[in-house]
Amino acid sequence: MPSHKKGDKKLLRAWVSYDWANSVYFLVISSTIFPLYYGYICGDQTHLEIFGMQIKNTALISYVTALAFVVIALWSPILSGIADYMGNKKRFMQFYCYLGAASCIGLYWFEIQNIYWGLLFYFLALVGAWSSLVFYNSYLPDIAFPEQQNRISARGFAMGYVGSVMLLLVNLFMVLKPDAFGISGDDGEASLKAMRYSFISVGAWWFLFSHIAFYHLPRGNKDKVYTKDIFFNGYRELKSVWKSLKNLHFLKRYLGAFFVFSMALQTVMLVAAYFGEQEILWAAEEKTTGLIISILLIQIIAIFGALMSSKLANRWGNIKTLILLNALWVMLCVSAYYIYEPIEFYIVAGFVGLCMGGIQSVARSTYSQLIPQTIDTTSYFSFYDVAEKVGIVIGMLMYATVDQVTGSMRNAILFFVVFFFVGGILLIRLERGNKRAL
Repeated sequence: MPSHKKGDKKLLRAWVSYDWANSVYFLVISSTIFPLYYGYICGDQTHLEIFGMQIKNTALISYVTALAFVVIALWSPILSGIADYMGNKKRFMQFYCYLGAASCIGLYWFEIQNIYWGLLFYFLALVGAWSSLVFYNSYLPDIAFPEQQNRISARGFAMGYVGSVMLLLVNLFMVLKPDAFGISGDDGEASLKAMRYSFISVGAWWFLFSHIAFYHLPRGNKDKVYTKDIFFNGYRELKSVWKSLKNLHFLKRYLGAFFVFSMALQTVMLVAAYFGEQEILWAAEEKTTGLIISILLIQIIAIFGALMSSKLANRWGNIKTLILLNALWVMLCVSAYYIYEPIEFYIVAGFVGLCMGGIQSVARSTYSQLIPQTIDTTSYFSFYDVAEKVGIVIGMLMYATVDQVTGSMRNAILFFVVFFFVGGILLIRLERGNKRAL
């Protein structure tokens, strides 16, 4: 296994390659093919019976997603603490990668008849994808110098978008032209089967390409150390990070703003495809193609959004860039409430892509630059991750409840305007006290 110095180009490329491997889950399964597949297998059943309760199908997925993030938020501090003390966070990153990839393949058997098994695989794939990112993100300050982090963070998102778009294009042709891939069936049966094969392709892609990163990334920062309290070290480290924030006022205020706008951002991104599938007035023959094209549009524009935001952050400052992006998200959520036609959805999707890649990339690199110099970077990124996941849990529960009670996803989307607005106000207040030229 090669040994690279911090800032080494090969090491940075290896780190970026995991975005290439992992992002196919977020695009193909989370954002595109799975929402389509789920909508088709539900058919006219707007409500499903789960444990004796009638739950709206989109609300059900939101509740399962929220439950997964509860598990991630509670469990990842334990694992990150163990990883720091054992000095082998790469092993934990691998475990979650393999869990997620295997669960993606398991989605092949997702059907209404075995809804519980299907939801379990969906749950485990989500846990694997997001948990592996805890350790992946924590490598950023370990492998890159501060002046490199904006650029490398943006490159990671950009490469993730490129790789995931490539696989999605293959899956798109599989769904639209199943005969060309030897997939047979009557009417929509062949297309549904192609969607299930796409789940297998995601698992295989994720598993295979992740080994580029695993080959080059270091094990961790410490020699192997065991203590009798190792199981709770993660929570102790979170407590330690929380205490350290008393003396890190700027970082603490940034995390507050991040928690608010990330709650809305991640929730909207997780449910956007379900919104497009149910709320847009597609012609019967264009729904599959139209929804996939709109998601592709988001991803392609997000590549440029991430790179443009990185340049803007370097020239204008990270905080000002985040303020601008929050303002744009407010306008996008308001616009989404009023759109019904496919062309309107395409336009909004383009702007979503521009803002999505930028705000994620700049938010991550800003935090990376604000944390103090420490060898236990996993602890600080675990805290960041827990804040993000708790926000997602709250956001998804609120979204699912509004969707379930009102029967409209539009009301739920509009609800998040408040959070982007408050996040922007908090960032404006932060910028006034910005003495770090961020």
